[in-house]
Amino acid sequence: MRAALYARFSTKMQREASIDDQTRICRRLVETNGWSEAQTYTDMGLSGASHLRPGYQRLLEDARQGRFDVVIAESIDRISRDQEHVAAFYKQMLFAGVRVVTVAEGPIDELHVGLKGTMSALFLKDLAQKTRRGLEGRVRGGKSAGGLSYGYRLDRQPLPDGTFTTGERTIDADEALTIIGIFRAYAAGESARTIASQLNAAGTPAPRGGTWSFSTISGNWKRGTGILNNDLYVGRLVWNRQRFVKDPETGKRQARLNPSEDWVIEDVPDLRIVDQELWDRVKARQGVIRTDILAARETNTAAPGAQAARRQRYLFSGLVTCGDCGARYIMVSASRYGCSAARNRGTCENRRTILRSEIEERVLSGLRDRLMAPDLVAEFVAEFRKAVQEERREAIASRTAQETRLKAVTTEIDNIVDAIANGMFHASMKAKMDTLEAERTDIEVRLAETPEPDPVALHPRISEIYRQKVDRLAQSLTQEDTRQEAAEILRTLIDAIVVRPEQDGQALELRGELAAILALCADE
Repeated sequence: MRAALYARFSTKMQREASIDDQTRICRRLVETNGWSEAQTYTDMGLSGASHLRPGYQRLLEDARQGRFDVVIAESIDRISRDQEHVAAFYKQMLFAGVRVVTVAEGPIDELHVGLKGTMSALFLKDLAQKTRRGLEGRVRGGKSAGGLSYGYRLDRQPLPDGTFTTGERTIDADEALTIIGIFRAYAAGESARTIASQLNAAGTPAPRGGTWSFSTISGNWKRGTGILNNDLYVGRLVWNRQRFVKDPETGKRQARLNPSEDWVIEDVPDLRIVDQELWDRVKARQGVIRTDILAARETNTAAPGAQAARRQRYLFSGLVTCGDCGARYIMVSASRYGCSAARNRGTCENRRTILRSEIEERVLSGLRDRLMAPDLVAEFVAEFRKAVQEERREAIASRTAQETRLKAVTTEIDNIVDAIANGMFHASMKAKMDTLEAERTDIEVRLAETPEPDPVALHPRISEIYRQKVDRLAQSLTQEDTRQEAAEILRTLIDAIVVRPEQDGQALELRGELAAILALCADE
C-alpha cells in the first residue's frame, strides 16, 4: 500500500525540526504496517485554520490522481484545525478511495472527524482569546501590541538577566520631522495627493518602502489609518478599534469596526509628535471635507472628495491599467479615467485622462471585431487542434501501454493458476500472485477512470458565434434586469485593458482570455 506523509507546523515559534520529528514517527507507522512511502508533503509556518497551504493542496490533487492509497499524519489537527476543512478533507479522501491514518488517533472515521474538529475549533477560539488578553495587557502598559508606526523605532534596553525589553518604542527624529511637515502642509490647505507628490519628488522614504500615495497620508478616518489619523502622534494609544473576520469563501480576512466602547485607550505622552493645536486644525479641516462628502451623497451633487467616497463600480473597474507605469486607472472625475500613480503619487508622467464611456465603447467594439478577427481565429484554431491532437496521441499511447500491461499481468496470473492446478505449488507463488492481483486491480481502476480520448472540435463558425454573443451582451447592458449578469460575463472575457498615450490620442490594448471565449461559444 502506497502511503503519503503530511507534516505541518504553524508558527515561527516552532522549530523547523518539528517537520522532521513528525515525518520520523509517520515513517515508523509506515514500516510497522509494511507499507511503502510514496510522497511527503509539508507546510512550514502555516496555520492549520487555513486550507490555502501549498503542501496541503498538492496532497489533495495527488489524491485525486490516485498516487497513493493512505495518508499518514501525526494527528488530524496537523491536516487542519478547521471543522469544515477536516470534514471536507475526509470526504475527498473517501471519494478517492484513500484511507486516513494518524499516529495519535489511528484510522480516522466520521467520529474522529466530528470530535477532533470540534476540539480544534475550541482550541483556536481559546488561543485567540488568550492572545487578545495578552495584547490588551501590553496596551494598558503603554507598550506596542504589534507593528511599528511610522515615526517610531524600537527601543530595546538590556535587563539584569541578559534579555532585552520588548514592545518599547521611541521617536525617530527624522521621520517625526516628516510627520510634522505633512500635518502643517495639510492644515495650510494642501491636498493629500499634492503632499504625496512633493514627498516623492524630494526622495523622502515612504513608511514601508516604495512611494508615498494619498491613501498613506489620508487613510481612513473611521479606522484610524493613515498619517493624519494616527492618534499615537498626539500621545494616545488606541487598540481594538477593529477586528478581523475570515471570509469562508476566499479565506481572506476582512476588517470590521468595533463599537467605540470596546476600544482600549491609553495615554502615552512621551510618544507625542504633533502638538494639540496643529492636530485640532487638521481634524477641523477633515471634518469640513467629510461634511461636504455627506452633503453631496444626500443631494447627489458633486463635491470635493465625493467621487472617492462613493466608490462606485463601473463596467471595467479594476481592469484598466496605465501603459507607461503599469498602475491602475481610476475615476478621477465623474466621467473620466486617469492613472492613479500620476494622480495620487506623482510618480508617473502620464496625466492624460480618457472618458469612461469611450473606453467602454472601444472595448466592446474590440471584443466584437478584433479579439476574434478571422486571421487570429484561424491561427488559434490551428494551434489548438495541434495541441489537442498531441495530447490525444499521448493519452492513447498511455492507455494502450496500460492495456498491454494488463494483458501481460493477466497472463502471468493465469500461468500461476495453471501451475498450482498441476501440483506445482510453492510458497513464493502466493506472494507473487498477491503482487500481480494488486497490480491488475490498480490498472483496471486507472483504465476505468480514464475514458477513451474523444476528438475535440471547435465550431467552424466560432468567430461569428462569438461576435453575435458579444452583441447580445452589449444589448443586455442597456436593460435593467440583465445588466449585472451581462457585465459579469463581459468581465470574464478580459484580462486587462492597457491605455497608452500617443501623439494623436490614446491607444487601447485589449488582452482577452481565450478559455473564457471558448466557454462563451460552447453551447452553440
